[in-house]
Amino acid sequence: MAETRLIKKYPNRRLYDTAISSYITLADVKALVLDGVDFQVVDAKTGTDLSRTILLQIISEEEEGGEPIFSSALLAQIIRAYGGGMQNMLTSYLEKSMQLWADQQRVMRERARHFVDANNPVQVLSQIAEQNLSIWQQTMDRFNPEHHQPRSSSESEAGSASGPSTETSDETDARSDSPKSSGAGGSSHSTSSDKESR
Repeated sequence: MAETRLIKKYPNRRLYDTAISSYITLADVKALVLDGVDFQVVDAKTGTDLSRTILLQIISEEEEGGEPIFSSALLAQIIRAYGGGMQNMLTSYLEKSMQLWADQQRVMRERARHFVDANNPVQVLSQIAEQNLSIWQQTMDRFNPEHHQPRSSSESEAGSASGPSTETSDETDARSDSPKSSGAGGSSHSTSSDKESR
């Protein structure tokens, strides 16, 4: 497994790539991301991890310079998610969705490489949307307390209603059996004891 590439950020905002012993630009960091290189950006003075900050800068430049991925409505929804109880769930959902998207892209590239029809792009996107919905539903189910209840309230009420009646019938049978045996035995014992006393 390759080592994580270390990039140091200096107070003058310059980035120094320790792997090639040279200063690099934000565009060079973007190229590392596209190439799938594992790297970490740290503050040269304090050692604080600045990787997320640099990645956000790259996203900001892409959103401003090209065709944006994040619409205003989507950004507003993400902002509303901060600090809420569902924030961690949203993070997990987005990560899984992006991983699913990457897997679909890989499959399409493999098909194109073997000169096989890559399917209708609309159909592929539809399948991705359905799988995303399935992931979201599974995530929601894990956070839904009712998902862990074995029976519904109506079933519980029906069970509680039928339970006592069953026990009552059993108890009735037990009672009907015990007096007969004890009564018969009791009367025979009392009769024999009376005879002996007499």
